Amino acid sequence: MRAIHIPQLLNAPNKTIAIEVDEHLSSLETLTAVKGEMSVTHQGTYLDVKGKAGAIMTLECDRCLQSYNTRVQVDASELVWLEEASSDEVIEKEVDLEDLVESIPPSGHFQPDEWLYEQMCLAIPQKQICNADCEGIAFKNPEPSADEQIDHRWAALSSLKQQLAE
Repeated sequence: MRAIHIPQLLNAPNKTIAIEVDEHLSSLETLTAVKGEMSVTHQGTYLDVKGKAGAIMTLECDRCLQSYNTRVQVDASELVWLEEASSDEVIEKEVDLEDLVESIPPSGHFQPDEWLYEQMCLAIPQKQICNADCEGIAFKNPEPSADEQIDHRWAALSSLKQQLAE
């Protein structure tokens, strides 16, 4: 997907560009291509970005550690504010909750593939369980032999215990 030059959005019909998605995202490992559609609309002071897409990914079950395939679907929308970046190069800065928004310069470029990648990553399930009945790794505790059962450092205590039992 090519970057969208934001001033060119103003010349598009209804100030909107529609994008058909049918490709592999370079940073995301999927079995199938990411398929769906996106739209980017210029609303004056912000971009209204909407997208629906899906792909099949191979994940690893957190319980049994087996690989399994699952469909990851995205149905997202986001407002991306158009504002010039501040020239303050402050390393540490207190930020209000209202300021935690995505913003790009009004004369810059919007990267639809990066936005879709971020949305797909957010859609990957946090708990990766292959199925609801997964019991996890089968764990067998073999019975230790008589020699392994008694630690030689405790042998004297063990013989004393047997003497007291008699």
